[in-house]
Amino acid sequence: MARYPAFRRVTLAAVAVVMAFLPRQAEAQIGCGMRDVIVARLDQLFHEHRIGYGLVGQVAVVELYVSTAGTWTVLMTDVSGRTCIVGAGEGWENTPMADVRERDS
Repeated sequence: MARYPAFRRVTLAAVAVVMAFLPRQAEAQIGCGMRDVIVARLDQLFHEHRIGYGLVGQVAVVELYVSTAGTWTVLMTDVSGRTCIVGAGEGWENTPMADVRERDS
């Protein structure tokens, strides 16, 4: 348990570095724009709704959108308000929280 906070900080730092480079790639490949427009399109086209979000330090918010059909999209919104699609796919499966808690203990 003593190593967990240090591991978490290293992991968060690594995610922050990776996420710092993703918006440029996503902008070139998939797209960036106004968050409300992108979220509305996810709902209209794929019936995806947000199931969770997390902070990337103080630089961004990452959100996960999922549909009942199994499609999923990851959005990242930076401090300037720009939202980019950083990943999308099919075959999403929910994992019960009880399993995650048991694994981490």
